[in-house]
Amino acid sequence: MDGGGRLARSLRSLRPQSDLKAAAIGAVILLRKRLGLNRAPAKPSLEREQPHRLIALLERYLPHRAGVAATVLMLLGSAGFGIVKGGHAAELTSAMSDTRNAIANSAGFRITAVAINGRKQLTQDEVLAIGGVNGRSSLLFLDAAAVRDKLKANPWISEATVLKLYPGQLQIDIVERSAFALWQQDGRLSVISDDGAVLEPYVSRRFISLPLVVGKGAEAHAWEFLALLARYPQVRSATKAAIFVGERRWNLRLKDGLDIRLPETDVGNSLAALSRLDKEDRLFSRDIVAVDMRLPDRLTVQLSEDAAKAREELFKDKKLKKKAGDA
Repeated sequence: MDGGGRLARSLRSLRPQSDLKAAAIGAVILLRKRLGLNRAPAKPSLEREQPHRLIALLERYLPHRAGVAATVLMLLGSAGFGIVKGGHAAELTSAMSDTRNAIANSAGFRITAVAINGRKQLTQDEVLAIGGVNGRSSLLFLDAAAVRDKLKANPWISEATVLKLYPGQLQIDIVERSAFALWQQDGRLSVISDDGAVLEPYVSRRFISLPLVVGKGAEAHAWEFLALLARYPQVRSATKAAIFVGERRWNLRLKDGLDIRLPETDVGNSLAALSRLDKEDRLFSRDIVAVDMRLPDRLTVQLSEDAAKAREELFKDKKLKKKAGDA
């Protein structure tokens, strides 16, 4: 009992209430300032009574330890803001993931066997790394859909299926794209698949035997043109590169440097004519630098510089002989 005959509150119960009261007074004052209510009121006594009434209501209806709970929430919020602001959110998420995986592994859900079907170019370790599966992963918390999406995002993999076989087996079935051709664009050389997808930069000599296509848009049209070219092995075997010109027609660069300028349409007949001319007249072995087949009714041949000079000398000799004969 205190001097006035009232029960004295313990210090433990008084401190949250006093914290709550101070917070409420500050909130009311701030709210009034925001709302523009800090002007001189008509009844000054009413302004002094309003905060006290609000505090009395808060003390009556809020839990006894609401001040402590609010303080804890503020501390947690500050810690979370600091983690995000400091760029440590990914580290925290990774640590939490490792912790739950460790618990699941200790409970018997460790991945003890992995079967990967359909791989040809990629190794097993590469497939697991692409899917985000490592030695800390547990089968219980492995997100099969997320692993599948990561696998399909890799250009080498066109399709993937991921199965979890409890308690500790993981099965991955993939369909790989095949290396189809080399594509040169802006000085960069890449390995592409038959659907035009860029698989990887050309760094490995195991792809050196692939056909070469050059130019913007060539990767998207390579399969159709190279399939047509394959019908004429006489021309195909002599070709070094197929060059896509203006994103609408092809030129052939032969291994000896001869350029074949193909038309935009009716390419099959032009290739057939080339094959026939080489078989019958050994066109590719002649001293020429270019064959222009863009006009439908004629074939134009450009001689090499030496051949052009020799042809010019030949005509001069013929003219001199003719003049001598006339004399």
